[in-house]
Amino acid sequence: MSSTDQRADAPAHADAEVPAEHEVPEDLSLAAEFEQATRDQWRELVAGVLRKAGREDLPDPVEEALTNTVATGVRVAPLYTAEDAADLPAAVGVPGLAPFVRGSRAGAEPAVPGGWDVRQRHAHPDVAVTKEAIAADLENGVTSLWLVLGEGAVPVDSLGDALSDVLLDLAPVTLQGGLPAAEAFLSLVEGRTDLAPGSSLGLDPLGLQAASGEPQDLSGLADVARRAAAHDGLRTVVVDATVFADAGASVVEELGCSLAAGVAYLRALTEGGLSVEEALGQLEFRYSASADQFTTIAGLRAARRLWDRVGEASGASPELRAQRQHAVTSSVMTTKRDPWVNLLRTTVACFAAGVGGADVVTVQPFDAELGLPDSFSRRIARNTQSLLVEEGHLARVLDPAGGSWYVESLTDEIAQAAWDWFTEIERAGGLVAALDSGLVRDRIGAAWDERAKRIATRKDAITGVSEFPNLAEKLPSREPLAWSPPSGGLPRVRAAQEFEELRDAADAAPERPKVYLATIGPIAKHTARASFAGNLFQAGGLETPSGNGVDGFADAGTTVACICGTDKDYADTAAGLAAGLRAAGATQVWLAGKPDLAVDGVDGYVYAGCDALAALRSAHDELGGKA
Repeated sequence: MSSTDQRADAPAHADAEVPAEHEVPEDLSLAAEFEQATRDQWRELVAGVLRKAGREDLPDPVEEALTNTVATGVRVAPLYTAEDAADLPAAVGVPGLAPFVRGSRAGAEPAVPGGWDVRQRHAHPDVAVTKEAIAADLENGVTSLWLVLGEGAVPVDSLGDALSDVLLDLAPVTLQGGLPAAEAFLSLVEGRTDLAPGSSLGLDPLGLQAASGEPQDLSGLADVARRAAAHDGLRTVVVDATVFADAGASVVEELGCSLAAGVAYLRALTEGGLSVEEALGQLEFRYSASADQFTTIAGLRAARRLWDRVGEASGASPELRAQRQHAVTSSVMTTKRDPWVNLLRTTVACFAAGVGGADVVTVQPFDAELGLPDSFSRRIARNTQSLLVEEGHLARVLDPAGGSWYVESLTDEIAQAAWDWFTEIERAGGLVAALDSGLVRDRIGAAWDERAKRIATRKDAITGVSEFPNLAEKLPSREPLAWSPPSGGLPRVRAAQEFEELRDAADAAPERPKVYLATIGPIAKHTARASFAGNLFQAGGLETPSGNGVDGFADAGTTVACICGTDKDYADTAAGLAAGLRAAGATQVWLAGKPDLAVDGVDGYVYAGCDALAALRSAHDELGGKA
C-alpha cells in the first residue's frame, strides 16, 4: 500500500511498542546528573569576567561590584536565590486578603472585567473640545475619567456641561480642583444613588500644601465625606503621592510621604466623627509608575502592605484595609525631546502598573510635556492599555510577579525603607510639621541629588536625549497648556531637563555650535571612541563634524575639538595632535578616554561614567552658547 492510501486518522504505528531506550520516565529530573552549582562558584566566574574587563580591585563579596541603587537605601543585586526570600512568604499572603501584597482583589472587579480601570485625564479649557475628547475616550476603551478643573483647565461652572453626555452610573469620575470642584460635582449628582463605584471628589489639601507651600485646613474634610457617603462608592480624598515623585522623590520617599498623608487624613476624618472603617473607605492613593518596571511593581506591592499595617494599627478589620491604587505614568521620566520615545516609556510603566496590581491606571500622552495632547496622542495612550489588557492578557493572572525571589526581596526592602521614612515623619510631628520644617524637602532633595548624578554621568540613560539624540528632529506642534500645577512649595523636576536646556541653547544659536572630532588612525580603530564622543556632545545639541587629525578642523567652523583613537595611538601621537589643533585655532581640546592617560595639551576627558553635563556645559561656554 502506498503512503497515499494510508488513512490520516489511523496511524500505522499507533499501537507499536516503544523501545526501552525511548521510554520517558514519569518524573523528569533534568538536572539530576549535574552537580549542584554553588553561589561561590558563580562568584568565581563573575570575578574572572570582571578581571578580564580590567577590574582588579574587586569587593568582597564580588557581586557588590554589580549592585545598583534604585531608591534611597534600596540596592539591587545581580543575582537572587531562594535564600534571599526565605523569610518572606508569610508576609506576602494571597490576592484579595491582608496584607494585600499580592493585590487588593481576589478577581476582576465587575466594572472592569478582565482588567483594571483605564482612566484618562482631561484639562482642556474649551468645554466643547473636552466633551468631544471624553466621548472618544469612553467609546474606545476608557472606563473612567479624571477631570482637572479650575483656572486654565475645565471651568468649574461648566462641569455639568462637560459631563452632560456621560452616563455617571457607568463611568466613574475623579476630580482635581479642590473644594470648588467637589462642591460642583456634589451639586450635580445631588439626589442620585446610582453613581458608578470608583468616583472621587479628589480632595488633597496636603498634596496642595506640599506643592504650593501654602497651609491648608483639614477640618472640613469630614463634613464633605459625610455628604459623599450618600452616594455609594464616591470617595472624598485622593492621597496624591505623585506630588512627591515629581519633586524628585525615589519610591521610598513617595511611599513614606503617602503613608504620612494618609494617616493625617484618617486623623482628620475620625476627629470629625467618622469611624476608622468609614475613613478608610474615603481614601484613594495615586502613585507614579516609571519605566523602571521592577521598582514600580515592587513599590505598588509594598504600598499595599504598608497601608494594611496602618489599618491594622488603627483597629480596622482586615477586609477594609486594602489600599485602592491609581497609578499614573511618571512625569519625571517624560521628555520634550524625541517625545516618540515616551510611547515606549509609558508602555513599560503601564505594564509595571498592571503587573504591580494597580486598580486604576492612567497613561499620560507622549506629548504631555509639549502642551495639550491631541486626539492622536490620547488615542495612543488609551490603546496602550487596551493592547496590554486585551492582546497581552496582562490582567489574566493575579500578581504574576509574585514568588519571584527578586521581586519579593525588592518589595520587602522598599517596604522596610519606606516605613522607616514614614515613622521619621511621624516622629517629627506628622506630614504638616515635616513640610513646614523642611524635613520633606531636604530628604527628597537628597534623593534627587543622587539621581541627578547618575543622570549627569549617563549611568541613568535617557534614550533620545542623553543617549542617541536626533539633532535633526522636528517636534510636533501642540496647543500650549493653559493649566499648570501649583507652585511655590516642593519643586518639579524632570530627568531630561538639564540636557534639554543645553539642546535649547544650541538650537537658539545663530549657527549650531560644533565640536570637531579629530580621529587618529584607520577608521576601524577610532570608530568606537568617535561614536561615543559624537553621541555625548550631540546630547548637548552640538554638531560633531570629523576628520583625520587636524585635516578638516579649519572647515569645521569651531574652536573646540575632541581627539578620538586608541590608547596606543594616544601614547604615540595625541600630544602632538593636541598641539597641532591649538596651532590651527582650537581653544579647547578634549580626549575620548580616561584621565589616567594624562595626555599633554588636553583640557578634559570624556569617557563612560564621566560627568557628561559638566563636559557639555564647558564646551557650550567655550563656544559662547551658554545655557
